[in-house]
Amino acid sequence: MKKLLSFLLVVVIAAGLVTGCSDGVVKNKNAEGEKVIKFGLLAPLTGTNAEYGKGFEIATAMAIEEINKAGGVNGYKLDIEVADSKGDQKESSDLARKYGDDKEIMAIIGDFTSGACMANAPIVDAAGIVQLSPTASNPNYAGMSPYTFSIMGRQDAEAPFFAKYIIHKYLGMKNVALIYINSDWGVSSRDNFVKGAEEVGLNIVAEANYVQDEKDFSSLLLKLKAANPEAVVIFDQGAVPQVVNQIAALDWDVQICALGPGTSQQIIELCGENAEGLITSTPFFFNPEDEKQMAWKQEFVKRAGFEPTVHPVMAYDCVYLLKNAIEMIGDGEITRDAIRDNLQATEIDGLGGPIKFSEAGDISRSYLICAVESGKFVVKEGYDYSKE
Repeated sequence: MKKLLSFLLVVVIAAGLVTGCSDGVVKNKNAEGEKVIKFGLLAPLTGTNAEYGKGFEIATAMAIEEINKAGGVNGYKLDIEVADSKGDQKESSDLARKYGDDKEIMAIIGDFTSGACMANAPIVDAAGIVQLSPTASNPNYAGMSPYTFSIMGRQDAEAPFFAKYIIHKYLGMKNVALIYINSDWGVSSRDNFVKGAEEVGLNIVAEANYVQDEKDFSSLLLKLKAANPEAVVIFDQGAVPQVVNQIAALDWDVQICALGPGTSQQIIELCGENAEGLITSTPFFFNPEDEKQMAWKQEFVKRAGFEPTVHPVMAYDCVYLLKNAIEMIGDGEITRDAIRDNLQATEIDGLGGPIKFSEAGDISRSYLICAVESGKFVVKEGYDYSKE
């Protein structure tokens, strides 16, 4: 009996070594017997920001399929487990903890909002697992842990650009009102916009903020309208269509700008003519003359049923960043720490542009001005982006 029990124990341990992993070292195999490196994806697949979460899911799947079709990385195929954070910080943190405890998950891609990523920072730090966000742009996020990274750029660059270049220089306006989501990202964006506005003498004539999933903005907008601004800047993603439509319902003829949603097709679909003239910023816009970009866009639309913004492009690039980090490990053990160390040092020319991490774990980007004209987003050409 003792011999039988000893034999069974050896079998169980051996099985664990084949199908699982310990201390963050990859030892996984799929049903075909191929060695697998598994990532976790955190994304808001439901709720206000579902467009962006769905984009994350589709774009990361596209990247993984491409990599696996080309033979994988270092003898491994890639896999990803997708979880719906619902745009909720607590939900995201619960899922981040689950991924951290699951030794099969070697790195996390996500989440969408800066607030969720910042809430997860101490969790991924304790678990010793990378959290690589495609979109977190709060300047405080990446420096919270050696394991926290982001590739969207920082709001202490984009928000001042919006104030100084879009409102002050491009539009030539002096008086502006702000309406922003009261989140870590929203407050950071607002504060950095105000700093840029002060540098060029732009007047903030009124401000209002709201909580996640707010639906009725009428009273806030009436307050802003009373201050008679030349432009209104919305700091948000998912709620932008509702705010735009409610401005139109007030019969308020004002220049509308939005920092955060990028060139979201959902805005045009939900707002129709109300979106005409809307101005936004983005670090990336599809170039019609770039065959690779246009082929990628066509495939994304085929799968998603909607046009991609910069956000899924960043999610796609995140997979390739992790691939590159794993390649740099070479013949060494593929561990969570090895991925982190090599990710910090990796550089790629991604779909969304060149990526090189700062010491904190984020990157610098430049920005374009886009506007809705005749029912589609266009880049405003002939504008000097480099000088004030």
